[in-house]
Amino acid sequence: MKSIAIIGGGISGLTAAFTLEKRRQAGAPLDYTVFESSGRCGGVVLTEEVDGCLVEGGPDSFLTEKPWAAELCRELELGDQLIGSNDAQRKTYILVNSRLVTMPDGLIFMVPTKMSPAFFSPLFSLGTKARMLREWFSSPRRGSDDESVGSLVSRHYGEEMVNRLADPLLSGVYGGEASQLSVCAVLPRFAEMEEKYGSLARAMLKARKNSRTGSQPLFTSLKRGMQQMVEALVAALPDSCLRLRNEARTIRRENNGFVIESAAGTNGFDAVIASTSAQTAAALLQGLSSELAAELRAIPYSSSVTVTLGYDNKVRAALPAGFGFLVPRSEGKRMMAATFVHNKFSGRAAGDRALIRCFLGGTRDEGVVQLGDEEIARIVREELRQILRITAEPRFVRCYKWKEAMAQYNVGHLDRLRRIEGLQRQLPGVELAGNGFRGIGLPDCVRSGQEAAAKVLMAVGLAQERQAVPSR
Repeated sequence: MKSIAIIGGGISGLTAAFTLEKRRQAGAPLDYTVFESSGRCGGVVLTEEVDGCLVEGGPDSFLTEKPWAAELCRELELGDQLIGSNDAQRKTYILVNSRLVTMPDGLIFMVPTKMSPAFFSPLFSLGTKARMLREWFSSPRRGSDDESVGSLVSRHYGEEMVNRLADPLLSGVYGGEASQLSVCAVLPRFAEMEEKYGSLARAMLKARKNSRTGSQPLFTSLKRGMQQMVEALVAALPDSCLRLRNEARTIRRENNGFVIESAAGTNGFDAVIASTSAQTAAALLQGLSSELAAELRAIPYSSSVTVTLGYDNKVRAALPAGFGFLVPRSEGKRMMAATFVHNKFSGRAAGDRALIRCFLGGTRDEGVVQLGDEEIARIVREELRQILRITAEPRFVRCYKWKEAMAQYNVGHLDRLRRIEGLQRQLPGVELAGNGFRGIGLPDCVRSGQEAAAKVLMAVGLAQERQAVPSR
């Protein structure tokens, strides 16, 4: 009988456990234990029902084009619960000089693929519009080193595009800055497109023509919220394998295995999956490899705060159409973005109420997570008054704080991962999973957990014949 420890009960850890459970049910002689320091599984995935509305504390959806989360949902018999975003209503605004400006049609991330809407948009100056035209004729750029997203976008379109689009988009997704985040780690397709075509616009148009997912919604969620996935994963695991409120503190070698000291005592295992933040994994693995711990510790994280406010139908009727807005840091607000949840997904708000979800924190405002909920709510309500002219009292406010929850893939991140993987090979039976490595989205975390489980099964000699470790 082989025994495997999974440290961390977030999506990556639960997915790893589910992968092991399937192998156990197929007859493999193994057991496993999930150590979770808090009183609940799911990590940042948290859904609550408030005043007839579904409120997401963490991610409200995942990118449809990344298949791993949806495939897992179908495996958990949640296929009929998957819903797509209301893309017919998808319109996004950018706050520019204190007013909301519509992002022009044809922008894919920050790349303009339709010239006419971009040229007539007040979002860009004449200088930037001229850069867009010249960019169409850019020559391929080969053999370049890793650089920041801000550097690449500035070369193609200028600083205004960085400040008004690239930076607020990346702040909303990664909680980071365009000037720091790595192109190769965050937007590898952009680096490939530049090397092959030169012009990002020409490359994006060609990719869109060849895409078979054009009819699919951009985002996918679940009818009762993202916590449905967590609940289904937990229900698929034996109760005996979950150890809540049991923090793993250290890992040490003993004979041919590992001993984990936790809040409840010590236990021996044949293999370990650390599905935690890189910072927590560093502390756990310090005694096994100080070099590996140092590399893990060097991966920075940012904190985030989400605030959801529910309003009546009068506010809903007064709101602009669309999914929400982004706030460039030059606007001097603490809010990074806001989503009009009632427009983005059906069934989220009772009746004709408005549900607005606001995002704060990231590297631009790490200190906001230290503020009290009432002060954060006051800041958000004041900025909504300034931006949307909302003066009504909300029916409810919910605030969620996620300290050091978002890994920052800064320039050089992939080089660090190569060093981490090299050091890991010196520790057979130890695997890493989570958002600190090759993707922070929910599908990436699912894939990460599946990969880690496949590798430990191989390490302990329980991999199925011809079982392939999922490719990165």
